[in-house]
Amino acid sequence: QVQLVESGGGLVQAGGSLRLSCVGSGFIMDYYSIGWFRQAPGKEREGVSISDSDGSTYYVDSVKGRFTISRDNAKTTVYLQMHSLKPEDTAVYYCATVEYINGNYYPTADFDSWGQGTQVTVSS
Repeated sequence: QVQLVESGGGLVQAGGSLRLSCVGSGFIMDYYSIGWFRQAPGKEREGVSISDSDGSTYYVDSVKGRFTISRDNAKTTVYLQMHSLKPEDTAVYYCATVEYINGNYYPTADFDSWGQGTQVTVSS
């Protein structure tokens, strides 16, 4: 089964930066698209960014120009570099293997389960 472990979160002041890491096991990352998601208290989980297996990248409007997704397939790791952080970026961040279905990305069938995630807290 596909398993992913997130790390790199922390407490940062508004305007600061963090780099999140998502390390995978149980699959060959070259063939998978990877997505970063986040869930703030009291809100539903939302997609933040996608690194498609074809090299394309996508971002939710609220993070465009501030976040950058990248991947190192040899290390089975996907990164999310976050700059100019805002208090509204505060959330638990998760990653998952995803696939494109009918206009949206969803976790793949072999994605084991959501992990612990990594907490990002941005103070104002």
